[in-house]
Amino acid sequence: MEIQVLGPLSAEVNGASIVPTAGKPRQILALLALYPGRVMPVPTLMEEIWGTKLPESALTTLQTYILQLRRRLGTAMGPGAPGTAKDVLATRHGGYLLQIPQESVDVHSYEALAAAGQNAFDEGDDERAADLLRKALDLWQGPALVDVRVGPILEIEVLRLAESRLVTTERRIDVDLRLGRHTELLAELTELMARNPQHEGLHSQAMVALYRSGRQATALDVYRRLRARLIGELGVEPSQQLQRLHQAMLRVDPALDVVAGPRRSSTFDLYAA
Repeated sequence: MEIQVLGPLSAEVNGASIVPTAGKPRQILALLALYPGRVMPVPTLMEEIWGTKLPESALTTLQTYILQLRRRLGTAMGPGAPGTAKDVLATRHGGYLLQIPQESVDVHSYEALAAAGQNAFDEGDDERAADLLRKALDLWQGPALVDVRVGPILEIEVLRLAESRLVTTERRIDVDLRLGRHTELLAELTELMARNPQHEGLHSQAMVALYRSGRQATALDVYRRLRARLIGELGVEPSQQLQRLHQAMLRVDPALDVVAGPRRSSTFDLYAA
């Protein structure tokens, strides 16, 4: 079985899709896929589907959804499979689980690559870090579970994954900046700033990339526009780190050069206190 949740939900067995068209069984499959080999309690599945307003027939209906998923799974497995659909989508005391290896689900491959990339970053191995982080991000095909109606449990998972994707992207950009790829980053950072208009870390990266590309005035304008937005929308000044980065650009601080700065620090922390 191969399952993808980093984008539209996809689940295939022997090349055949087992993703149901109905919304609630899709939610169940998505939630089970996020935790392969781990029992998902019945109350958690019910909360995901119905929230706090459970119908009287909730348990029976949930069992029907599980049966529908097993039928699709059994059809895809075929008569010659070594096990049955009930072995794969198994019943345990108080819940259900997908008995598949973690590496069958793209999110776990992503998290393993991202963690390895972070370790390489911490060790100062920039080339390896960039390669691993880029491979992790390449697994994304769009926002997580973009075609699944999410309830309260999946909503938390989707938000967590979105934040993880953003953090991994930031780290990969940090590495690319350290490798002198500032010019290549400008288009990507422009889009990221537009999508995250109050994110100081991304703006600091854009400022450094512009500065190193010989566009000091544009880099300073990024700061000016972010400061105006933070004051106008939140009533706060930029952080001390970002203010120090701004001052460093005004005085053409050599620490902003490509090869300068601590090897294990992010761009945003160049001027941390």
